[in-house]
Amino acid sequence: MVLVFLRRDCPVSSRYAPAIQEISKRYADRAAFWLVYPDKNDSAEAIRKSVEEYGYHLPVLRDPDRALVKLSHVQITPEVAVFDQRQHLVYDGRIDDWYIDLGRSRPAPTTHELEDAIGAAVSGNTVAHSEVRGVGCYISDLD
Repeated sequence: MVLVFLRRDCPVSSRYAPAIQEISKRYADRAAFWLVYPDKNDSAEAIRKSVEEYGYHLPVLRDPDRALVKLSHVQITPEVAVFDQRQHLVYDGRIDDWYIDLGRSRPAPTTHELEDAIGAAVSGNTVAHSEVRGVGCYISDLD
């Protein structure tokens, strides 16, 4: 299972929409993907509009109490949490290294942590790095 943490007001989250959709389609037969919105001020309607605007076709969870944030150890949006078949957290962090810093991105990512983590979780292997922080908007800023 893959939880993808997003904020509607985070430009980095928005820019990752096509990549998230592509990865979720590529791994649909091996992992269930869920979009998770941790901002308690986001209404279901606002989230629904955002999901439609970016063309997502994934199930959505609201996490206003941040229970999934705590379970997943994520700190930033967009970040992901990958769980194995036994529901153990095997990876939390960035999707890839596309972003170097806020406002600075590479032409294309050179590492693919989310895809590596899914492969490891499915095959029962350990992930080389179980946690790699991303670049984006801090979830703690929502408090």
